[in-house]
Amino acid sequence: MDFDRQSGLFLHVASLPGPDGIGTLGDPAKTFVDFLADSGQSLWQFCPLGPTIPIHDNSPYQSYSAFAGNPLFIDLDELVERGWLEDLDRPDFDDGNVEYGPVREYKEARLEDAFETFQTDASDDDRADFEAFTDDAGDWLDEYALYRALRTHFDGVSWLDWPEGAKMRDPEVLAEYREELSETIEYRKFLQWLFDEQWSELKAYANERGVDLVGDMPIYVDLDSADVWANPEIFKLDEQREPKYVSGVPPDEFSDDGQMWGTPVYDWAALAERDYGWWVSRFERLLQRVDIFRIDHFKGFESYWEIPADADTAREGEWVDGPHEDIFYAVRDELGELPIVVEDLGEITDEMDRIREDLGYPGMNVAAFTDWCDGDSRYHPSSYDENSVAYTSTHDTDTVAGWYADLDEQQKDCLHYAVDYEGGDVHWDILDTIWGSDSVITLAQVQDPLGYGSDARFNVPGTEEDNWAWRVSEDALSADVAERLYEITESSGRLTD
Repeated sequence: MDFDRQSGLFLHVASLPGPDGIGTLGDPAKTFVDFLADSGQSLWQFCPLGPTIPIHDNSPYQSYSAFAGNPLFIDLDELVERGWLEDLDRPDFDDGNVEYGPVREYKEARLEDAFETFQTDASDDDRADFEAFTDDAGDWLDEYALYRALRTHFDGVSWLDWPEGAKMRDPEVLAEYREELSETIEYRKFLQWLFDEQWSELKAYANERGVDLVGDMPIYVDLDSADVWANPEIFKLDEQREPKYVSGVPPDEFSDDGQMWGTPVYDWAALAERDYGWWVSRFERLLQRVDIFRIDHFKGFESYWEIPADADTAREGEWVDGPHEDIFYAVRDELGELPIVVEDLGEITDEMDRIREDLGYPGMNVAAFTDWCDGDSRYHPSSYDENSVAYTSTHDTDTVAGWYADLDEQQKDCLHYAVDYEGGDVHWDILDTIWGSDSVITLAQVQDPLGYGSDARFNVPGTEEDNWAWRVSEDALSADVAERLYEITESSGRLTD
């Protein structure tokens, strides 16, 4: 798929300003869309939208479902307008960071109240809309709602520790639980309906303002998820459905032992026998929400690092051949051309480049990875290929200002020359240079045009605390910032109709 020359900003939904302690899909999101449009940006990128797992630091890349939406993003003010909530009685939440524990406790209580009111007072139209959503959603909604209901019923433990009948999905046992837990199951479906309604309204609003939504698809799913519990046959699990192997990456310059991510790896042969049906459904669901999406860890489709589940470190893994482009051909046959960009960072191979180029998907360039003294460096702005997406920084790197502060003097001197630095705000000079590159799409974290340093970093890979929490203030998204960003976007030929 060919993309227009354009640009945008990255900001996860959780990081939006607003009174609920976390970003929501109502006015906070629409206000940000207005800021994007006013600043000449036509893209809004964010992290995966699934319901996050508290024990995994609420990382958006580890979720209870690859299909469901995060109920914490549901806008409560809209539920007041519908008459399903009255007094929100909001606590005094931190405006600068998401306090996930208190936010979850507060919002879940309000959402349960809204469900009770819906059950008794909903209009015929609302009930019809809810029923239509549940009818159209497909198997993922039934499986997810049952999984979450069972997880609550069994005091929040992983499905691997459930009683045998529920764990192994005995049909008679599950039928009994569906009856016993019917109200909890209905509640979980209700939350997904609310999310879907509010997201659809937000997407329509953004598209009307000329802003496309850019989603994110992690290659792997969490072991403790509805995806693995409901589809054990497509993962490499043993007879007790424990993982035989887990994902990760081998040792490199950043980690002597490599990384063990702990997510189960796919049984690609089993998936191929099923014409990649689960993946087709996953792509289809994401395309209902976004206009473009990025595939995380594209390397894993060419070959992936498979580690025995009982290994002490990732050193014990090995490279295993992936499905290459076959999976994308299968999905394309069902869904048509796919608006995909891919994360092709890390260990890049010739075969990986061949697959990406054969499919026509833009890869990624990141300014923060640049050797500024080598104009032929893959990540130097002067080397960017047109069929690529250039980032000033990403959610997994430091902000541009934070990264620049740590550069050695030689790199700074080379950077100053490359970006025509004259002693002003270097973050704007870097952004201007990236916007002026040949890459068809350019993106920046919101922190970068704001000039924020390392204290505004969103995530530090390999750490498990204090990530995914940073929030932008409403005052920071000022008319002055929008005007300067618009000027750079216009001068670089990235304004769209």
